[in-house]
Amino acid sequence: MLTRPKMIFDKLKKFDIVFDSPEMDCPPVFCSGDVVSGKVVLELSSESKLQSIKLHAEAFAKVHWTESRSAGSSTAYTQNYSDEVEYLNRREVLLQADNEELTVLSAGRHEYPFSFQLPEETLVTSFEGKHGSIRYWVKVKLHRPWATVKKIKKEFTVIEPIDINTPSLLAPQAGTKEKMARIWYRNCGQVSITAKIDRKGYTPGEVIPVFAEFENGTSRSVMPKAYITQKQTFIARGTMKQKLAVVATLSGDIVGARRRETWHGRAIKIPPLGPSILQCRIIKVEYMLRVCVDVPGTSKLSLELPLVMGTIPLHPFGSRTSSISSQYSMNMEWFRMAIPEQPEPPPEYSSVVTDEQNIQSRTADRQEEDLSSVLERPLMAYVQEFRLRPPPVYCEVDPNPQPLSMRRRCMTC
Repeated sequence: MLTRPKMIFDKLKKFDIVFDSPEMDCPPVFCSGDVVSGKVVLELSSESKLQSIKLHAEAFAKVHWTESRSAGSSTAYTQNYSDEVEYLNRREVLLQADNEELTVLSAGRHEYPFSFQLPEETLVTSFEGKHGSIRYWVKVKLHRPWATVKKIKKEFTVIEPIDINTPSLLAPQAGTKEKMARIWYRNCGQVSITAKIDRKGYTPGEVIPVFAEFENGTSRSVMPKAYITQKQTFIARGTMKQKLAVVATLSGDIVGARRRETWHGRAIKIPPLGPSILQCRIIKVEYMLRVCVDVPGTSKLSLELPLVMGTIPLHPFGSRTSSISSQYSMNMEWFRMAIPEQPEPPPEYSSVVTDEQNIQSRTADRQEEDLSSVLERPLMAYVQEFRLRPPPVYCEVDPNPQPLSMRRRCMTC
């Protein structure tokens, strides 16, 4: 009676990829130009024969979504949209005998080191979204006689640094917007917003002091609010798909009819977020500070100030200091946000945008609003020298408002 030869699969106790890391319990984080190193670990229960061990390092940005077109009560056709960009493709042979002979390994543990350099040109930060991803991984194939190829794959994280200590990201952001509020085709007065933040670039865990002035010329009370929003954009074949979400909120005091309200640096805290992604052709992640006024009975007035979420925080002794240290060194009470007993989640994006923006988003080609979360899978870490703070609790009322006696700040200078 014939018996099948005993395969190495039966003798393989462990087959793993281990990346070199300066901290044992912390997965490594890389950026463009870094050297990725590690080892492939084999543990065999008895002597075994191998043909080869081959490594393949890859990185792709990929997007994909499906849309159905209706024709009456039935679906006319389904259209697929997909695209990809390659960032890394490297192969390496870790073990292979000459003349295609077999290699005999003894029982026990065997380690095969590997090392390769990431491209010097700027890479794109690792990302996971609903309609696309940016992934970096190492795949190892174990070839053995009389058996199928054994494969193992392990991803690693790339964070492309964004240093907010650059002139463009340290520049103040300001704007003014106004509209005539109309209720039932009748003008009821003008509402205006003037807002400013001290810079464009921030890092997760920081507090953004918002300086704003709200002018309510209507006969109704209005509610000023501020939101940090995230927009994920996926692009394929000249078409885009978007996912919008609110990630942090701030509410002020009600502004009565014919009254004015001023924010002297009201604080909105940035929760743990992935950095902005602006250099990828098919995937973008952008942030915005939206300051708005909710007028009962009519559409919202909204002013947008762009944000860039960086990875390298503000240098404390740089050429330009933060607004916290330079302007409020003697009054830091607003920085310490109180913790409510029952934290509230951010509102839905649809409750933030104006009616006009809602109409535009509904009519835009293949644009979607999905409010379930900011990221499907949060990044493992950002940069090694910057540790994120725990997720903040959300509070719509500033627990430490500025005193009314504080000098009013000019919104345009």
